Amino acid sequence: MIINSCKKDDKAEGIDKELLDMSRSTNGFVWYKKSSALLNKSSGTGHSFPYLRTRYNSIAASKLDSNGIILPGVTFPEGSLIVKELYSNTSTLSRYAILYKKSGRAETDAKGWIWGYVNADGTVASPASEKGNSCINCHSQTGSIDYMLMNKYFP
Repeated sequence: MIINSCKKDDKAEGIDKELLDMSRSTNGFVWYKKSSALLNKSSGTGHSFPYLRTRYNSIAASKLDSNGIILPGVTFPEGSLIVKELYSNTSTLSRYAILYKKSGRAETDAKGWIWGYVNADGTVASPASEKGNSCINCHSQTGSIDYMLMNKYFP
């Protein structure tokens, strides 16, 4: 019997491809602080990329205030999709860091999130099957809101 699973740097398949496909379109998304401008990475990030920007699908955006900032203490509802675009320079999108609230899937963590970390070229940096194991520690730090750190580092 051969078991085929998505490994790092393999082409995205299954849930990793699903996350990538959902993340590639910006239609219907709201940018953090309602701005698509690139931000310099924060001092608290574990990501190696120097620039980022974050957007929320309409479900997740229901938990943003009128200025596009995450409401304090919220829990994002089922169906929320949050995409952090990570850039190598001011014009090169390199990777998507994705959180998708979808309970009941094999890849879902204890809080109902599926974690995606997929390169813009369609290869997998860290498979969703790992359930964010390399991300949760940082995303659980003081000041996070349902794993989100934008308010903490970009108030």
